[in-house]
Amino acid sequence: MKRLIGSVAVLMVLTYISLSCEKDDICPEGTPTTPGIIVEFYNKDNPEEAVNLINLKYYAVGETDTLPDVEDDVTTTVNKIELPLRTNATTTKWGLMYTRRLSNGTFTPYNTDFIEFNYTTLETYVSRACGYKTTFELDPDDPQGSNPELSDNADGFWIDRFEVMTTNIENENEAHIKIYL
Repeated sequence: MKRLIGSVAVLMVLTYISLSCEKDDICPEGTPTTPGIIVEFYNKDNPEEAVNLINLKYYAVGETDTLPDVEDDVTTTVNKIELPLRTNATTTKWGLMYTRRLSNGTFTPYNTDFIEFNYTTLETYVSRACGYKTTFELDPDDPQGSNPELSDNADGFWIDRFEVMTTNIENENEAHIKIYL
C-alpha cells in the first residue's frame, strides 16, 4: 500500500512538472515586431512608375551610422527602404542622401534631404519570449505643418513631394509613404 501511495505521489509530481513547463523562451521567426516606415520612390511625372535610386544612403539625425552599410564606390540600387522610428520618442528625423548619375557616367555629390516624422506610440504585448512591440500613428494634424515634413536643405530638394498611404504603422507589408522625385 505504501508503494502504491508513493508511486501515485511521484506520478502526480511528474505530471505537475510536465504540465507546468513552457516552450523555450525564443521568439519565433515571423512573429510581428516593431515595424519601420516603408518608403517607396516614384517618378513625379509618372506616379505609377517606381524609381530605382543609385547609391541612396540614409541616417537618423543624432545617430552615427549611415544605412545601408556599403562602400561609396559600390553601386547599390533601391526603390524601397525601411526607416525605423524611435520607440522612446514622438519624433524621428531622417537624412536621405542621394547622388545622381549624370549622362557622362559620373555622379553628383551627395545631396541630403531631411524628412521628419511626428507620431504617437502604442506598446502591445506579444508574448513572454518576444516581449512588447511598438506600433506608430503619424500625427495627421501636426501643428508645424505637414507630416512628414521636408526640412533643412540648402542645396535644393531632390524630393519633389510625398504621399502618405497610411498613418497607422502596424506592419511592413505595404508602403506607408510614397516619395516622388
